[in-house]
Amino acid sequence: MFWLFAAALTLTVALAILLPFWRARPGATEPAAAYDLRVYRDQLAEIDRDLARGIIDPADAERLRTEIGRKVLGADRALTREAGAVPMTARHGWIAAAVLMVLVAAGSALYLRIGAPGQPDMALAARIAAAEARYASRPSQAEAEARMAANPPPALPAPDAQFLELMDQLRSAVQQRPDDTRGLSLLARNEARLGNTQAAITAQKRLIEVQGATATAEEHAFLAGLMAEAAGGLITPEAEREMATALRLDPKNAQARYMTGLLQAQNGRADRAFPVWAAMLEDTPADSPWNAAIRQVIGDIAWLAGHPEYVPPQAGGTDAGATPMMPALDADQMAAASEMTPQDRTEFIRSMVARREARLAAEGGSADEWAMLITQLSVVGEGEHAREIAAEARTRFAEDPIGLAKVNDAAESVGIGP
Repeated sequence: MFWLFAAALTLTVALAILLPFWRARPGATEPAAAYDLRVYRDQLAEIDRDLARGIIDPADAERLRTEIGRKVLGADRALTREAGAVPMTARHGWIAAAVLMVLVAAGSALYLRIGAPGQPDMALAARIAAAEARYASRPSQAEAEARMAANPPPALPAPDAQFLELMDQLRSAVQQRPDDTRGLSLLARNEARLGNTQAAITAQKRLIEVQGATATAEEHAFLAGLMAEAAGGLITPEAEREMATALRLDPKNAQARYMTGLLQAQNGRADRAFPVWAAMLEDTPADSPWNAAIRQVIGDIAWLAGHPEYVPPQAGGTDAGATPMMPALDADQMAAASEMTPQDRTEFIRSMVARREARLAAEGGSADEWAMLITQLSVVGEGEHAREIAAEARTRFAEDPIGLAKVNDAAESVGIGP
């Protein structure tokens, strides 16, 4: 069906291009100026007949002759110009046909090389089914961690010796008092800051186990984030269960809500991620790291969800933090975006992210731009590459504490480390 439609469309366009050449062959049509001259001469003869019959008086006849005479002169000049123009011959038509055939052949060859001619149509129901299958086939936490162990991320910058000494004391204290909730909480968060994700997960799990039913939503959400970090940014079924527990305890927990939207985005369900994140922009503080991460990609998610007209709420009374990644669109472009398939929108977003990455690699950029790139890569399902970009950004902003904090916040918000 695709090839039939493409052939019909190509033939229609080819006929529209070649038709003027066929009509313009010498003798095929009469110049418009020649036809006008013949009409004006008939009108002059008619004036003479009306004057002879007494229908008009001599003054009116003279006025009409003058007016028609001006038109005759204009048509005569036009006829002279047309006669001096190079006539379109059959040779021009053959040249146009040859050029058209070359273009059609080149376009077909390009499609066969980079296109997918054998790819069947994917209806909306099929895309949703594929997303559900991808969701159901996610690796377990152990499988994801094993993959990460085979390809470990770059090491974080080494902390100062005094901090490492304090960490040794903290580990020793927790080992001596394994049920000390305060010590377990400090250990989990500081191990995470050092990049010791597995040690942080162990401490956080022990903390929740000791607290039992009194464990808070924040503690379950933090464990979910650690598990996602250990899985390379992927939200596994085990991490999802911790998120669900956090939301059951506190439906407004920001980290769990953010990760819920991220889970849907990772599995190709931007239509489910969009309402979650759009609601968070409405009811979470503008300076929240989750809010900031969402603002960097909400324009893309809105496109993928079929809402290109969406405008995020202003942050702190200004639009400083609400700049969408998509370019400004006029009315026609907005209409075209609303008709774009989810797959096309996804490819468009990926191309935008790739262009941003190439520009930052070649020209550099602000910490905000690097943080945005980290978040965008995670949303389009490239968590491992987002980790590599985060490592590069930390190197670039190692001497800039404010910029480094922005990069670390973005990385932590998508579950790939502080």
